[in-house]
Parts: sequence; C-alpha cells; structure tokens
Amino acid sequence: MVRARSKATTAARKKRTRKLTKGFRLGRHNLFRMAMTTLIRSRVYAFRDRKTKKRQYRRIWIVRINAACRMRGLRYSEFIHGLQLANVMLDRKSLSETAIHDPAAFDKLVELVKATLAEHAPKKA
Repeated sequence: MVRARSKATTAARKKRTRKLTKGFRLGRHNLFRMAMTTLIRSRVYAFRDRKTKKRQYRRIWIVRINAACRMRGLRYSEFIHGLQLANVMLDRKSLSETAIHDPAAFDKLVELVKATLAEHAPKKA
C-alpha cells in the first residue's frame, strides 16, 4: 500500500508562512526553511522591542521635561522631587505633554515646586 501524504495540509502551512513573511527580502520570503528561520527571529525581535519601546518613550519624556525645567531655572531631579513633596501625582508622559502644549500650566507647576522646595529646605541655625 502506498503511503498517503497530506499535500493539502503542507501546502496550507507553507502558504500561511509565506503570507507572514511578505515583505522580507530575497529568499527570506519565498524559501520555506529560510522563511521559517527568519519568521522566528523576527518574532523574537518584536517581543524584545515591545519592551524597548516603552523605555525609549520614558527617556524622551524625561529629556523633554528636563529641557522645560532648565528653561525655567530648575533641574529635572529637583522638579521631580518637588512634585513628590507637593503630592502631585502626574506621570512623566503627561508632564511632557503639558510642557509642550500648555507652557502656562507647566509654569504653574514649576512655581508650585519652587515654593514646596523652599518650604522643605533645611533651616540654617
């Protein structure tokens, strides 16, 4: 008896893989073994870079806040410390957006921080 081989299943699997590797260059989208290897590697990169993207955004927000603070005579670390002392619960994303799109509100935050830092400054005897 001749062994029955499932060409339809194999063809469907290869077709699905080729559809996922659309846009890859040269044999990486067409040759099945190379396509599978590249697809696995691409998914590893995708998983890793979803985490990296979050880190990059946080870094950008911090740089923007720092630039806005320095324009107003304050360092980033002092600003964040002052916000914590004043019990202001804003995240870095919203602070960054405020610094860009609503400078007047950011000015008020800076004034609040400066006042709070002045209150909590150590007293000289």
